[in-house]
Amino acid sequence: MDKSQIKQLKALAHKLKPIVTVGQHGMKESISDELAIALDFHQLVKIKVNVGDRDMRDSIIADLVTKHNADLVQKIGNIAVLYRRNFDKENLLKKY
Repeated sequence: MDKSQIKQLKALAHKLKPIVTVGQHGMKESISDELAIALDFHQLVKIKVNVGDRDMRDSIIADLVTKHNADLVQKIGNIAVLYRRNFDKENLLKKY
């Protein structure tokens, strides 16, 4: 993705509430399943990762991005925004 596409997705994600939350006990398979469903339906998903330390949080986010073949749009504190294009739905990114 280029900078203009990331900027568009950040603007769209600004109003979103976190759909998926990873709690203090870390990743569970059900959380990963919920994220897959959310990415298929919404394409752009905000997640909240409430784990103790920064390295663990960054590791969980990186694992989710890799596992779900998504793009990390933005990460601020314990909130991350992921994007995965669903070709059965309208594209969120506008072409100029």
